[in-house]
Amino acid sequence: MKQTKILLLAIFLQSAMPSFVNAQDAGTEWIALNQKAKDLSQAREYSSAIVVAQKALQVAEQNVGPDHPDVAVSLNSLGVLYGISGDYQKPVALFQRALAIREKAFGPQHPYVADSLNHLAGIYDTHGDYAKSAPLHKRSLAILEKAFGANHPAVAYTLNNLALLYQNLGDYTKAEPLYLRSLDIREKTLGPNHPAVAESTSYLAMLYATMGDYVKAESFCKRALAIRERELGPNHPDVATSLNNLAELYDIRGDYTKAEPLYLRALAIREKVFGPEHPDVAGVLNNLGVLYKIQKNYAKAEPLYKRALAISERALGPNHREVAEVLSNLAAIYQLQGDSIKAESLYQRALAIMEKSLGPDHPDVAICLNNLAVSYEFSGDYSKSEPLYLRSLAIREKSFGPDHPDIAQSLENLADLYRTTNRNNEAESLEQRARKIRAIKR
Repeated sequence: MKQTKILLLAIFLQSAMPSFVNAQDAGTEWIALNQKAKDLSQAREYSSAIVVAQKALQVAEQNVGPDHPDVAVSLNSLGVLYGISGDYQKPVALFQRALAIREKAFGPQHPYVADSLNHLAGIYDTHGDYAKSAPLHKRSLAILEKAFGANHPAVAYTLNNLALLYQNLGDYTKAEPLYLRSLDIREKTLGPNHPAVAESTSYLAMLYATMGDYVKAESFCKRALAIRERELGPNHPDVATSLNNLAELYDIRGDYTKAEPLYLRALAIREKVFGPEHPDVAGVLNNLGVLYKIQKNYAKAEPLYKRALAISERALGPNHREVAEVLSNLAAIYQLQGDSIKAESLYQRALAIMEKSLGPDHPDVAICLNNLAVSYEFSGDYSKSEPLYLRSLAIREKSFGPDHPDIAQSLENLADLYRTTNRNNEAESLEQRARKIRAIKR
């Protein structure tokens, strides 16, 4: 279970501090335009909100000059709206410029600088550029802890962002305590039923699912969904996220009859809110395709994958990890339909993207290695298959420990190869270990 998103500091800084210095210098028209853009955004009319935010930026620049803090406010607002709308390229320059203005106006240790750091780090995360985002997240956290203390909601928000970074990098032992600390702060300061608490429980659910602890994952998923439906309404995008996450969990556990209606509801919400070409729509399409693939309904799965791939490549670029994930799934469809040449080509492309974006030892690289190994085995190229299986197994053991369900999958696949090549004693040993892992109640 994976999730990437534009990371926003929400209302915490605004509620913790006075309004931006000289916040009315840009004039009453600017203030009115900001409010209108906010109202349109809350009504989920994002295209209209962008037009108004562009006008607000223009007014601010005309009234107070290009380097005033009010201009930074408009730059951030416009960047956020582009991100919500699925345009992940335009926000980078806007957030960079806002950060430069605030550092010059307030100094490098001001909480408003932390706000801009969070925005910029979030868009780098969305691009999969973790080398750029990591130092920004850490710097933001240090500023906020110094300014507000260790237990402020703004600190909790940044802890959550840093935890998500570590999760995306496959460093789960670093991610978990940060998520738990963020959740604890939010529950104490905001109450147990605040949407921010739902965000923390949602991320913890994803982490525990990835680590193979499905009981914890389901509990956190359901709690997040209940809070969001009650506090935000049944058709909010965050509700769609919780529906998608819970469906993924049911999918992993083989409860497909529960998963499908949740995916379909999540898809309907996202298409209505964001339109049919948004990356969040692609995510649900991909997951629904996985469900249909498992059910051997390839005629339904293939067009969903192709649509998800087109959206992801257009929004994220051809070398993003989300693109690689869809490529792997589409390759599996071709392989199952007997087109090994197409399958191998897509698997190889997916592996190259994952290794370049995540490094050679990430768990998602292990998935790609396993998939390519299966493809080679399917084609009878056993000498290519075995080293990929072994490398995938080694990565998973290092990332998850010896008893994760993905370890059992690697062991079973390698055992199958050994059976095929008459290495039955080696196969039996691997199969026994896999059975012990599968027998663990989760």
